[in-house]
Amino acid sequence: MKVAIISGSVYGTAEEVARHAAKILNAAGHETLHNPRASLADVLAFEPQAFLAVTSTTGMGELPDNLQPLYSMIRDQLPGAWRGLPGAVIALGDASYGDTFCGGGEQMHELFGELGLRVVLPMLRLDASETVTPETDAEPWLKELVSALR
Repeated sequence: MKVAIISGSVYGTAEEVARHAAKILNAAGHETLHNPRASLADVLAFEPQAFLAVTSTTGMGELPDNLQPLYSMIRDQLPGAWRGLPGAVIALGDASYGDTFCGGGEQMHELFGELGLRVVLPMLRLDASETVTPETDAEPWLKELVSALR
């Protein structure tokens, strides 16, 4: 299955998690597209059959700057061909920020709903105040994702 990994990161941690997810998905026989600077045209050309969003949260619960352009393009166009495809979200945040914890992931989750993607797993929330190895902490969830995509 062709899995588009859409990622946004401020300090690089979400990119590490996204790269790790790509390795696990590739090892399970999936083809992945992960380019932190991908345009909507790049994603469309890949012809994804599933989506994984991996994003950190910045400011007052917003998406990182590097993900904003792609997010806006997808939101403006809402590609109908993606309706019904499987999708899942990994959100990184810091619980000490209260209500805005994993706000970037919440935005991607809402976008997936607007696109009509079929959410195959509950959003994974990785708390920076509790983990120093988020890519390792994501592994059990990623193994569930591999099973859900079969």
